[in-house]
Formats: sequence, structure tokens, C-alpha cells
Amino acid sequence: MVWLDSPPEVTLEDPIEKKSSPPSSVLKVFVHGVQWIFGLVSMLVALAFLAAIPILQFLSLGYMLESAARISRSGRIRDGFIGIRLASRLGIAVAASWLLVLPIRFLSDIAISAEIINPGSRKAADWRMGVYLLAALTAVHIAMAIARGGKLRYFLWPFNFLSVMRELRRGDSYARARDATWDFVISLRLPYFFWLGLRGFAGAFVWLFIPVTLLAMGHAHFKAAPFVGVVGGLLLALVILYLPLLQLRLASENRFSAMFELRAVRRTYRNAPWAFTLAFFLTLLFALPLYLLKVEALPRETRWLPALIFMLFIFPARLFMGWAVGLANRRTQPRHWFFRWTGRIPLLPIAGVYVLVVFFSQYTSWNGVVTLYEQHAFLLPVPFLGS
Repeated sequence: MVWLDSPPEVTLEDPIEKKSSPPSSVLKVFVHGVQWIFGLVSMLVALAFLAAIPILQFLSLGYMLESAARISRSGRIRDGFIGIRLASRLGIAVAASWLLVLPIRFLSDIAISAEIINPGSRKAADWRMGVYLLAALTAVHIAMAIARGGKLRYFLWPFNFLSVMRELRRGDSYARARDATWDFVISLRLPYFFWLGLRGFAGAFVWLFIPVTLLAMGHAHFKAAPFVGVVGGLLLALVILYLPLLQLRLASENRFSAMFELRAVRRTYRNAPWAFTLAFFLTLLFALPLYLLKVEALPRETRWLPALIFMLFIFPARLFMGWAVGLANRRTQPRHWFFRWTGRIPLLPIAGVYVLVVFFSQYTSWNGVVTLYEQHAFLLPVPFLGS
């Protein structure tokens, strides 16, 4: 259980030099900045890809919860971007490999055209053999570049095999490669993120199930249905006031029981009322556009694109909620009663508008009433699973 309950302070980041950069290294700083941005894009794409795959979705949710939890503990937004340097390295390797494969695809199209024009000819056979040869050389080149570390310059250098051969002459090359691969896999902390996402999902679903079920019964065919629906809507509005802080508390404390500590989240709110109100508003606001993606069913081959939109909206909202909690944690005394009570005033209208949108989404979504259980702001991007 070490992987599941390992301390959340473990980071995927490469060691960062503390020395200040001289003016002559402005270009180096710029390159590092570009790499960081590319790493962020790569991370979002990877999380979107995971979010579109059943079961692996919990990895995506766990990553977002852990990011928000780290910000809540430190109060620094940058702490929420976990593993960006590593994502940059992996993203460069994937992008470079994809570019290297393009000539193979081009040559393959020529070979297919030659076979169509003159089936069984020597020319068509030569083109086909050229495709096989180029594919083999490209595969070896990609493997050698990755073996050297997967940096961009290695994909541009055609003689990586010489360095790899020199390493193979050393007796401990296999052991070092094996250990490095194992350390890399461990550093990803996939079991930890999966377990955190699973618990975050389960805890949120426990809170949402009864209110959403009552809300779904609002259009049923019995006399008390409208009243039941109204009760469900009120309960849902009340639950979502607490749910963002409860999920974040679970991730911060790494305890499932933290999902039910209402007094603790009330104390958190009192220390930063308006920060939470703004974060709560952004959390629900960023969830609303995602309901537009449910108007029409999406094919399986494009399901990761809406998941990317999901990440672009929900991930910043999670980070901002983590910042609000971090601000509250740094304060030892509650704010003045004026700020506490004025901060509460917008909460119910915000929650009410969200509940109305959720209720009417069952009439616009292809999933019907099931869409009420697909809470984008707190659960998984399940509505994007097209047929």
C-alpha cells in the first residue's frame, strides 16, 4: 500500500536550479519557458486522453484533486502543476515520433497508388520494399533516441546508435536501463492518483446520489413528483455548496472520512469567504458550457476532444479552489462577520442557477435523465462517451 498512501509531497518535477540566471542566459530562460508551456499542453492532452477511457478516468480526476490539494497546502499556484517537465519530455518524444512517421505514411500512399496503377509490377514491389525499409530504419532511430533520453536533439541526430552501442559495451547497461525504467514508472505514482480519484468520485457520488435522484423524479408520473423534484433541487443546491471543499479536504488529508467533515469546511470558509465564493462561482460557471457538448452524440474516435475541453475548463477551476483553501489555511482567525455574511449572499443564487441548468439538461442531452448524474464539476467526464 506504499503507492496508494505515499506522502503527497513527492513530485514528478525535475530538480530546479536555485541560482539566478545572468542576463546572457535569457535565451535559456525563454527555452525553458517554451518547454514548460509545451509540457502543460502535453499534460492536458494526456489527461484528456485518460478522461475519455473508462476506468482510467480516475487517474485524470485524481491528478486534478492532488493538484488542488498541493496548492491548498502551500498556497502557491505553481505547486499545482505536477510533472510538467516530465510531460514536456514525453510530449516531445511523442510529437517527434509522430513527425518521423509522416514520411512512412507518404511513401506508403505512393506504394498503394503504384499497386493500383500497375498491380504486381516491379515498380510497385520496389515502392513496397522502400516502405518496409524506411519503417524499419525509423523504428530503430526512434528507439535509439528514446534510449538516449528522448530529448528533441536526439531525434534530430542520426547517429544515436553509436552512443547506444558504447553504453551496451558496459556490463551494467541492462541493469541501469532496467532501474531507470522502473524508477520512471514509480515516479508517475499511477496507483496513488487512481486511488485518490476513485475515492474522490465515490465520496462525491455518495453526496449527490439522493438529491439527484429526487431531482430526476421531478418529471415522473405521480402527483407528488413536482414537489419531490423541488426538494431534490434544494438538496442538490445545498450539497454543492459543500462538495468542492469536501473533495479538496479528502485530497489534502488523504482520508475518505474527510468527505463528511462539514464543520471543518465551514471553518475553512470563514477564513476566506469571498475567495471561496469566487472559486465556487468559477467551478460551476466552467461546468456549464460542457452541457452543450451533450446535445448530440459523439463518435468514439473524437471522444477525447470534448474531454480536452473538459480539462481546459475544470482543471483551472480546481486550481482556483485550491488557492482559495490555501488562503484560508494561512489565516489563523475568521474574517470579519461582514465579509462572511456578504460572501454567503451570492452562493445560493449561483447554486440555484446551476441546479436549473442541470435539471433542464435532461431534455437536451442524448442521455436523457441519466445526464443528471453526470456532474462535470465533481465527477468524471462520462457524458462524452459516445456510441
